[in-house]
Amino acid sequence: MIEKIKKPISVAIDGPAAAGKSTIAKKAAKILNFTYIDTGAMYRAFTYYVLKRGVNPQDENACNALIPEVDVELLPDGIVKVNNEDVTRAIREIEISQNVSYIASYKNIRLALVEQQRNMAKHRSVIMDGRDIGTYVLPDADVKIYQVASVHTRAIRRYEENLEKGIVCTLDEIEKDLIRRDYIDSHRDFAPLVQAPDAVLLDTSKMSIEEVVIRVLQIIKEKTGVFPHE
Repeated sequence: MIEKIKKPISVAIDGPAAAGKSTIAKKAAKILNFTYIDTGAMYRAFTYYVLKRGVNPQDENACNALIPEVDVELLPDGIVKVNNEDVTRAIREIEISQNVSYIASYKNIRLALVEQQRNMAKHRSVIMDGRDIGTYVLPDADVKIYQVASVHTRAIRRYEENLEKGIVCTLDEIEKDLIRRDYIDSHRDFAPLVQAPDAVLLDTSKMSIEEVVIRVLQIIKEKTGVFPHE
């Protein structure tokens, strides 16, 4: 049973790639009966379309020109569609991971997707994870968490996750890619990856998934009073 919520509550979880944000956000949202919004999947979906069209993901103008053609849908059970094509598995491929930071750095694409993300949070309680949720997408979020972990820890987590999905990769390849993505995400001109001044820093390097979920729920309770109870 969840304590009755008088108004929609927004929870922003930001942090670098492979910090486990999506995993934690999904579990916490399910427990609290909030809507989980995977903003990273939206940028990955756009990246998928860019590559499918044979456009260079490092050509900002060419990528921006595709905005009118792209319709991204987030459906229950984590299903992601682009123009009605199920790309849930495809957007987790290494080629997407290697290029999504470029797409996410383009202002016009971010503006188009951010508008969708903000609309989702207007009338329902949400947990949204990404790079700039607490600083740009939902600057007035009720709860802001900046979730981090060491590069090596994140690389191991992503490597094991890819193996489970049957995605071929190496640990060294992933670690180098994470370092590169961290640099791109934190140095982009528009809405870079940075901890919001009022965000709670949560280092999960030595924590289990269950421990992180419990801590996130505690933070939400401390900030809003909302917490699952018997």
